[in-house]
Amino acid sequence: MEFDKDEQGLYEFIELLFFAYRDFTAGPDEELMAFGFGRAHHRVLHFVSRNPGLMVAELLDILRVSKQSLNRVLKQLIEEKFVFQEQGAGDRRRRHLFLTAKGQELADRLGAIQFEQISGSLKGFSPKAYQNICDGLLSLIADDDQKEVLGRFDEARKRSRGSDE
Repeated sequence: MEFDKDEQGLYEFIELLFFAYRDFTAGPDEELMAFGFGRAHHRVLHFVSRNPGLMVAELLDILRVSKQSLNRVLKQLIEEKFVFQEQGAGDRRRRHLFLTAKGQELADRLGAIQFEQISGSLKGFSPKAYQNICDGLLSLIADDDQKEVLGRFDEARKRSRGSDE
């Protein structure tokens, strides 16, 4: 199907994003229901898994949710032993978040579901087409946040290389 960049085509693009998100989250949503968790729990597990030691303040900035909402989700994840927190060495008010083995197992399972879905959907794309998709998604992120997002990717790559050595 050919997509136009006219008004109708842009509304179709918006709908594609809605439908893609619906299906992208469906598998993990099913897994999370077994624990009484939702998408907010998934996002916390994902970002803490990708950024061990992430501070609560940083997570608030990433998720852009209220402190009250995040605290409710974190409380449940901590009580059920999926996440633990440590006080900062220099500043005891800072709380650093980590996944327990149980939390990492769930994060890995959720990630595997989405990884399989994404890798399957991108199978036929050329490297250039894949780069165009990534560039398009990045362009949907607010200009002043793009550098931070790309910086997080760089940090994750460094950690990944460090664990391979």
